[in-house]
Amino acid sequence: MADLMKFVQDELITKKDFPQFNAGDTITVYYEIKEGEKKRTQFFKGVVIQRRGHGATETFTIRKMSGNVGVERIFPINMPSLEKIEVNQRGKVRRARIFYFRELTGKKAKIKERRR
Repeated sequence: MADLMKFVQDELITKKDFPQFNAGDTITVYYEIKEGEKKRTQFFKGVVIQRRGHGATETFTIRKMSGNVGVERIFPINMPSLEKIEVNQRGKVRRARIFYFRELTGKKAKIKERRR
């Protein structure tokens, strides 16, 4: 059964070439929105909270602050309307899922940049 799932994921699902990113990185995701007959590109810039799953079912969660309100959005990695992903800053964190980031405000909410 697992071999059949792997075969379907490898053969039928088109893979897009996105850069490698992890939790703590600040990224910008560009995705296409349909409004009636029109199409436009919108972006969502924020910190990656987590990456979940693997293969075709992988998703990642991004959090940004809009005013004083935190906004999170979950993107499937194989979403057809996903155009491109830009990595703006690499973050230095010690966990794969940084849910503690939701409670932080002010200077505490700043993630240090990882050296190359």
